Amino acid sequence: MSSKKRKRRDGILDLMQTHKSVSVDELATTFGVSAQTVRRDINQLCQENLLRRRHGGADLFEKQLNQPYQQRKTTNSDAKAAIAQAAAALIPDDVTVFFSIGTTPAFVAEALRARKRLTVVTNNLNVVMALSNEPTNRLIVPGGEVRLPDLDILGDEVPRFFQGYRADFGICGVAGVAEDGALLDFHASEVRVREQIRIACETSILVLDHTKFGRVAPVVGGHLGEVDRIIMDRAPDARFAPVLGRVADRLTLVERGPL
Repeated sequence: MSSKKRKRRDGILDLMQTHKSVSVDELATTFGVSAQTVRRDINQLCQENLLRRRHGGADLFEKQLNQPYQQRKTTNSDAKAAIAQAAAALIPDDVTVFFSIGTTPAFVAEALRARKRLTVVTNNLNVVMALSNEPTNRLIVPGGEVRLPDLDILGDEVPRFFQGYRADFGICGVAGVAEDGALLDFHASEVRVREQIRIACETSILVLDHTKFGRVAPVVGGHLGEVDRIIMDRAPDARFAPVLGRVADRLTLVERGPL
């Protein structure tokens, strides 16, 4: 798929996060393409269970199942790469770093390839692979079953594994953010690991793109206000301005714009 087509389809999903339902004509005007092109985009997004067809347009397909890893990795990849560069700029050589699971933390690991003598504690094997080419790094992972195709390790033992370490920095992602700033995920073990990372590091860094705001996931744990640093691509819609305003002193937007 061409990058232009992928960006247009990501843009359609962005609009859906705000408006929930749009028409083919509206999308064709917004993106400057034909109605036929928009229909092809909608067909593909419906096949991916991201949209639901309706007469003359489409609705957002709300579900409480996470998207496949490869799809999440390529969605908003430019934004995630920019977020990762901003997070990596905070992390020097010779420190200990926690990483949670998720695609955006894995992007941060990619951005840290030039660092040396890192001690990395993670249940995210994508992070391990990104940082394994530097021989001065020390990489520590828990035991257990690897979840495929995500390449992460989840389970009751993983939060206890993180309890045995302290870190200078903790890099975490999140599945969704509610309007009141509550952090949402798909599994209770993900929440427990993220919370353990937050309390056991000197500086916790939440990395997320704007599409996570308003995204539904079933398990609640933690709050934006409890994180030391928040790095995003850009502000979400106006519903979230109050909660972001309360954390403005620790918020970095890599694409500057109003809160």
